[in-house]
Amino acid sequence: MTTKEIRQGFLDFFAAKGHQIVPSAPIVVKNDPTLMFTNAGMNQFKDLFLGEAAIKFPRVADTQRCLRVSGKHNDLEEVGIDTYHHTMFEMLGNWSFGDYFKKEALAWSWELLTEVYKIPKDRLYVSVFAGDDKEGLPKDQEAYDIWKELISEDRILLGNKKDNFWEMGETGPCGPCSEIHVDMRPDSERIKVDGSKLVNQDDPQVIEIWNNVFMQFNRLKNGSLEKLPNQHVDTGMGLERLVRVIQNKTSNYDTDVFQPLIQFISEESRIPYAGDSNPGEEGWGTSVAMRVMADHIRAICFCIADGTLPSNNKAGYVVRRILRRAVRYAYTFLGFKEPFMNKLVPILADQFEGVFPELKKQQDFVQKVVLEEELSFLRTLATGIQRFERFETNDKIIKGDFAFELYDTFGFPIDLTELMAREKGWTVDMKGFEAELQKQKDRSRAATAIDTGDWVIVNEDEEVEFVGYDYLECECRILKYRKVSAKGKDQVQLVLNRTPFYAESGGQAGDSGKLEDHSGLFEYQITDTRKENGLIIHFMDEAPQDPSGSFRAVVDFEKRKATENNHSATHLLHAALKQVLGDHVNQKGSLVNSEYLRFDFSHFSKLSDQELAEVEAIVNRKIRENISLKEQRDVPYQEAVNSGVTALFGEKYGDFVRVITFDDHFSKELCGGTHVKATGQIAYMKIISESAVAAGVRRIEAITAGSAEQYFNNQAQQIKGLKELLKNPNDLLKSVETILEENSRLKKEVEKSILERAAGLKHELVKNAVQINGVNLIAKQVELPNTDAVKNLAYAIKDMINDLFLVLACDIEGKPSLTVMVSENLVKEKNLNAGNIVRELAKEIQGGGGGQPFFATAGGKDSSGLTNALNKAQSFIS
Repeated sequence: MTTKEIRQGFLDFFAAKGHQIVPSAPIVVKNDPTLMFTNAGMNQFKDLFLGEAAIKFPRVADTQRCLRVSGKHNDLEEVGIDTYHHTMFEMLGNWSFGDYFKKEALAWSWELLTEVYKIPKDRLYVSVFAGDDKEGLPKDQEAYDIWKELISEDRILLGNKKDNFWEMGETGPCGPCSEIHVDMRPDSERIKVDGSKLVNQDDPQVIEIWNNVFMQFNRLKNGSLEKLPNQHVDTGMGLERLVRVIQNKTSNYDTDVFQPLIQFISEESRIPYAGDSNPGEEGWGTSVAMRVMADHIRAICFCIADGTLPSNNKAGYVVRRILRRAVRYAYTFLGFKEPFMNKLVPILADQFEGVFPELKKQQDFVQKVVLEEELSFLRTLATGIQRFERFETNDKIIKGDFAFELYDTFGFPIDLTELMAREKGWTVDMKGFEAELQKQKDRSRAATAIDTGDWVIVNEDEEVEFVGYDYLECECRILKYRKVSAKGKDQVQLVLNRTPFYAESGGQAGDSGKLEDHSGLFEYQITDTRKENGLIIHFMDEAPQDPSGSFRAVVDFEKRKATENNHSATHLLHAALKQVLGDHVNQKGSLVNSEYLRFDFSHFSKLSDQELAEVEAIVNRKIRENISLKEQRDVPYQEAVNSGVTALFGEKYGDFVRVITFDDHFSKELCGGTHVKATGQIAYMKIISESAVAAGVRRIEAITAGSAEQYFNNQAQQIKGLKELLKNPNDLLKSVETILEENSRLKKEVEKSILERAAGLKHELVKNAVQINGVNLIAKQVELPNTDAVKNLAYAIKDMINDLFLVLACDIEGKPSLTVMVSENLVKEKNLNAGNIVRELAKEIQGGGGGQPFFATAGGKDSSGLTNALNKAQSFIS
């Protein structure tokens, strides 16, 4: 069976068992502060497990693209080294939300594996939870008894809490689990050692393929467990491992999941793939590199397709790190000195066409982003290698802090630094490196630490209703609240049964406002509103004194109105960009608040002034037309898509969606945000900047309504002030041009004067050079207007005199500076280092500096120390 057939077989099997087949959620998580990436199939159903959303389908199945490279589930460093860990992988899963439980889940998993996929029963083992005395948890006898009906008892293994009790995190739904393992060893090895002894022992041929999790408990903040009101089933089976088993391969990378990519890499590098070679054997390093590249390109592409671009923070940093790891392996082991990873994108897009079609639709864009990121990193990599080559050591040890600098600044993995060190006969101070790495982790943890208390339930069993599309205030009650501490600030989060507050989502900032006590004595400020696992969370600095009472929730009207202006203008801007630039324009990110709008979109070149003017004109024409908002709620998703609506990549849409239209022939988008009733309310949109965000992504920032009016008033005031300064000329532009031309002419005259003065100084200084110990010393204070003039003078003297040790002191507008120049031969023969010397001299002027061995500069605060610095210079050669 091919991968495609195996995947479809799973979905068809569970569809026949009454399961609703749902699409994969995006790989990058939104509206969940505890997760950066989807790392398990259950993530998109988290709100159902928590009881925070209504259950539409009691039985669900899907294939979910997942990523495990950060936090608790971090497989990155194993990827490529072994043959069964991956960054991005597909998780086949079936779920029951309060419907069937252990009996059906275990029986169906056994039926699918043995009867549909025909995996030999004598190669399978199962495990059940053995219980835990500390937690007061008994053995999962129910699962054990079910398995006894399906498999011989000697193949049922008891597992500890680590292996057979699944938890979402430190708090939340959890329960015992039952894993299914397969023994892929040849018969000759199976005779020698029973497979049961190798389960969960990291044997590469005895692997877990399916985990049935039974959600029975909720872990509270204090560590205790309480029973869930409803029992759920959450299963997960790694497609890549399953394919390996069914295709009877010893490695995931030998299957048709990865082989098209690996064979292309092998052909292009002209290096054969050595497969399951061992460390130290011929072809080990090159095979690891090919596996790394084939694996990583999948994670990179789907993250980019879902809207997360390589960057220096959060999810974007993880994507960049994965890409750089792949590029490093390609560079070091396969000799790819030019960008190569981007060439794998079309192969991958073809593989997933019809499964995850968003990659094929964005193939050109994704490939361009990968190419530009590769070009950038290859330059950084070359710089890092040069930095390594300049490193000096007397004891043949690479210091830990330097190894960490290569890792953190230049993207070198520690194994690459070790490899380069070994080639020189050096070693790396790994303890020092680990210490620096730990410091960084501690800093990062401290910066993002959030201490969340348990929810305090005030009113139970009520649905949360959002009324903010129609009302800006409403009567409400508090359902629950909790205290949160983040970055040293204490806050309260609460959930209301009815709320007009829009929660931050889809780029639109959350509402703020107030919660009024009906007694009229108390008023509480709501500072922000966000979504978390489907809940609308209101942020406050303090909890109401009596949370059980009734309240009135009131949104800040002016702020909401300004936000709506900017959000609706963003829709008009998106449509105008498509009209001017082409249909390739797609939203890649947005921010809409009460002050301005920011819109990121796919486009490969800077917009010209003419294009920007045309886009702005179209938007403002649509504003003047005062187009009425056409809002459609609860539209079936497929019906909306068929009508030509614009849907955004990387968003998870439900079965029913909200459609926002401003003119059926102009702007029609899926959107959950709030909008103006008619475009005339926006008044005017002014683009204030256009810039690059990443490869193939541009950003426009704009303002509307009152902000635009203020902008034009400010511009008018500046022009008025400029006219007054220039005595109200008839032609303002021509007057400014004349002044600039005059300024340019005077600058040239000044530069000419400086050059003449420096030329005179040059000869005078060379003439007065003093020879000490075979060195021509020049140590003088000079009067020049800027540091560039001093630098040019130093290089000019260097060309005139050999064996030079030059120190120039200068006071430029009250700021002291020192310049040191040393002839290259003196750097080697006399061990003179300009960088070290200038740092020592700079102490006399209360400053610091550095540079290269032959040229360095320093600045300081105390000009009175310049004479001492010049006298001190002689000590280096005396």
